Amino acid sequence: MADLQLKSIEKNYGSTRIIKGVDIDIKDGEFVVFVGPSGCGKSTLLRMIAGLEDISGGELTIDGKVVNDLQPKDRGIAMVFQSYAIFPHMTVRENVGFGLTVSGVPKDEKVQRVNEAAQILQMEHLLDRRPSQLSGGQRQRVAIGRAIVRNPKVFLFDEPLSNLDAALRMDMRMEISKLHKKLDATMIYVTHDQVEAMTLADKIVVLKDGEVQQIGSPMELFHKPANRFVAGFLGSPSMNFVKVKVVAHDNDSITVSSDVIDEVVLPRHDRDVAVGDTIELGIRPQYLEPHHGELKGSMHGRVSLSERLGTETVLDITLADGNKVIASISEDKVFEVDEEISLCFDIEKVHIF
Repeated sequence: MADLQLKSIEKNYGSTRIIKGVDIDIKDGEFVVFVGPSGCGKSTLLRMIAGLEDISGGELTIDGKVVNDLQPKDRGIAMVFQSYAIFPHMTVRENVGFGLTVSGVPKDEKVQRVNEAAQILQMEHLLDRRPSQLSGGQRQRVAIGRAIVRNPKVFLFDEPLSNLDAALRMDMRMEISKLHKKLDATMIYVTHDQVEAMTLADKIVVLKDGEVQQIGSPMELFHKPANRFVAGFLGSPSMNFVKVKVVAHDNDSITVSSDVIDEVVLPRHDRDVAVGDTIELGIRPQYLEPHHGELKGSMHGRVSLSERLGTETVLDITLADGNKVIASISEDKVFEVDEEISLCFDIEKVHIF
């Protein structure tokens, strides 16, 4: 396996900058997920690592060797695409071993490596079937098996689960996670699904408009987002943002209030604020709880939608100023549309932007 370094990587199409000076260090054996909205440049960045896109600027190093000008076949990588890209006229065995056949690997070695990959992916019983006889998840395993037999330094996954239904995606997430632990391989995974990012990654790289917004572990990004974009992108349902005014502050605390939030004293954050400033409070839906009666640090509104999901109830609440917040509560309680509601929140878990 190998480590990777991306130093000031850029990608331009004419005068249009797509990737804008990206710096990422990926350690040997890490599972790194590139995540962000459509058009943020995550797949372009992955294709540059693979050698399928030219690098306009910067330096890409794999295992200590600069590979900017190397062909994809010489980089020691294997890529699994969103499309399975398996040959319909070949059996699973032939599809998995196709790259080895093209490379001229001796037959005995090819058979051994195909059988080893099939065993790792628990698909020995599928080797003599054709793709038309396989489910979507099984076809994706074939594509992954084709990557495994190459014994690459780095595995690249470009939204490999987006064609599968929700239940199958969950199963395949578990399979890919197990595969990473079994192979102890360096893996880079691209997705727009923040649930996949949170459940799979050792390290998440959040991208927006071709720039890195934050790099860190899933829980580090969840609890300590670097900016409003990261805070709103990671987490389901998304974080609520409520505008408030700073009415007082000292070295230890900030006092804020608004038309929809009672005056509340928050612990001092590392933000440069002054009395009279308008700031935004970021409050995750899971940290909003219904409260009956008056309470410092509460907000008031009316229920506009109630979704009972069994283990939780998700409330869409319209505040007095017309803005909306979402509360995800664990108790299985019925709330009627237009019902007045007060919500309290833990001041220790509030973010300031």
